[in-house]
Amino acid sequence: MTISRSPIEVGWFSALCDDDYEFLGVPDEELQSSWLHCSDIVRRAELNGFDNVLLPSGYSLGIDATAFTGAVATLTNEIRLLLAVRLGELEVTQLARQIASLQQISNSRILINATLSEMPGEQLSSEARYRRTTEYLYAVGELLEGRSVNLDGEFLQLHVDPPRLASQSPGCPAIYLGGLSEAARDCAAASADVFLMLPDTTAKVSGLVLDLIQRAQRFGRSLNFGWRSHVIVRETEREARQAARRLLSRLDPTTGDSSHARSLDATATGVNRLSELRSSADDEGYLEQNLWTGVGRIRSGAGIAIVGDPDQVTAKIHELADAGVSAFILSGYPHLQECDLFARYVLPQLNHAPLSIAHTPVALDEHR
Repeated sequence: MTISRSPIEVGWFSALCDDDYEFLGVPDEELQSSWLHCSDIVRRAELNGFDNVLLPSGYSLGIDATAFTGAVATLTNEIRLLLAVRLGELEVTQLARQIASLQQISNSRILINATLSEMPGEQLSSEARYRRTTEYLYAVGELLEGRSVNLDGEFLQLHVDPPRLASQSPGCPAIYLGGLSEAARDCAAASADVFLMLPDTTAKVSGLVLDLIQRAQRFGRSLNFGWRSHVIVRETEREARQAARRLLSRLDPTTGDSSHARSLDATATGVNRLSELRSSADDEGYLEQNLWTGVGRIRSGAGIAIVGDPDQVTAKIHELADAGVSAFILSGYPHLQECDLFARYVLPQLNHAPLSIAHTPVALDEHR
């Protein structure tokens, strides 16, 4: 019996932060972040029919996400561009002007992934960073909606009219934001349109969805939910598991340890949760039959992959969709090859389309 499901959004990932490998932990100059390599990934994702592509942002590694987005927007026509913005890195009025400009360049295909790692050289608690994020998203959203901002906040003192360009833009793009801590959940409930969660068991996902729905309701808002993970799909489960083993076959354990230590989010609640999941996995790193924690040996954050044959991967995505997830951002190593494999084996089995959501104004206590 065919089950009728609502459409889900399926996105891919362009490795702007030097996160592309044939063998995890073994750098490859051909896969290092560059305009040519990363733009190839975006164009391939569009050709393969993905709904959006995440363009991550970092400081130490890779290339600038905002400059890249402006350039790649001119080479694509349909795919939405999910730009990671490091809130606190740019002055608010400059950020609003950049986003409005990118909307014009891309014909309104920009989405925003709000990220809030500490800035280089900065020492600020997680709770403070999330409070700062709520203020920034409020101010940027108001300016992009063409409204003046009069805010005397903890981090922002801003009294300014919107730029002229805002009147020509479609308003503030949808905001994707994640995090597991109490401060993160409250920030997402007040600020996000899509709560983007790191991979976990389906039972944990269901509980998180319920918790965030209730928090958002207290702000008079609603949320959609996203899932960010890797994927390894092959014709058979045996081949998929072999590919997972091959991916780790040249990893020096000390490389993984040092990579985690350098990560700006190394102490985040979500990263600690990933460590818990890895410790509870079996000897090969499987948390569940098709949920593999091996990527987390070197990568913080989205350190879990869905691994299996086409039917198994599709079933896992449907299981998560039934738990409340409506947006998926996937990736695989190397990103170009895995993009093709997922598009060949799984994407045709999914009822997918871009999420049709408008940005809901951010809720600040002073403005509720």
